[in-house]
Amino acid sequence: MSKLSEFVKEMRKEYGLTQVDLSQKSGVGLRFVRELEQGKETLRLDKVNQVLALFGSEMLPGKKVES
Repeated sequence: MSKLSEFVKEMRKEYGLTQVDLSQKSGVGLRFVRELEQGKETLRLDKVNQVLALFGSEMLPGKKVES
């Protein structure tokens, strides 16, 4: 699981949201939320930021970090 997917899942649970709640509040589809939390490697950055905005965060381009 990626750091992003872990962060989203943790924040969703901290805010007491289901995946359905998160998709509705952020304006993205439920399938997108599931793929995001499962660590799918190819996701649209604008949609990722729609979700992250609920938690006061955003993702920006940067250098790749080796894990």
